[in-house]
Amino acid sequence: MSQADLTQRLDRILERLAQAAQRVGRAADEITLIGVSKRKPVEDMQAAYDAGLRHFGENRAQEVRDKFPGFSPPGITRHFIGHLQSNKVKYLPGRVDIIHTIDSTRIADAVENRFGAQDLTIPVLVEVNISGEANKDGVEPTQAYDLAAFCAEKAHLEFQGLMTIGPLTADTVRIRQAFREMKLISDQIERLVGGKNGRAILSMGMTNDFEIAIEEGATHIRVGTALFGAREYLSGS
Repeated sequence: MSQADLTQRLDRILERLAQAAQRVGRAADEITLIGVSKRKPVEDMQAAYDAGLRHFGENRAQEVRDKFPGFSPPGITRHFIGHLQSNKVKYLPGRVDIIHTIDSTRIADAVENRFGAQDLTIPVLVEVNISGEANKDGVEPTQAYDLAAFCAEKAHLEFQGLMTIGPLTADTVRIRQAFREMKLISDQIERLVGGKNGRAILSMGMTNDFEIAIEEGATHIRVGTALFGAREYLSGS
């Protein structure tokens, strides 16, 4: 994708972000845009960086391993936002700055042990399956507090909040209801467990629903297709 096209796409997303925030009396700078660069080449990531993007998200640990050593401009934050398997945690230390997808005590322990072995601390979010869809990862909403508290007790995990994927539906009422429920859970966990500087991150909303997510309280949105276009598989991925 050309630099001009990426700049135009980024500007449009930021405009939509600001408009959604304004509709509910929020400031645009309360919301962090994460550009989801999965299956996109480093050249596209560099173009997005040159256009002003500073937060990048990857879904696969192997891509983190392969791409971030060759893409480390100053000021970026590298988010791991995909399903994490314990045998792939080894690819993350030194290559990501926050993990959004802690979905079990087993994965929390695997991350704790791997990062602890290198004397590193990693911010983490607990993934919640707010829609209850069987094909999605994440803990049930009723289990979110227990896993958050478990992470908060670990020496090398810094619990910072929650992440979810909205329902796979065109029903905006259902999407809004799910995100509203997530905000209630986030507020409760913020009171009981805390977050970054006492405030919990709430990572929710993607290309098709990020405006609703912002209106319902998201602090971080994860946008891929609207920014980088349709995915193409990289060789070896």
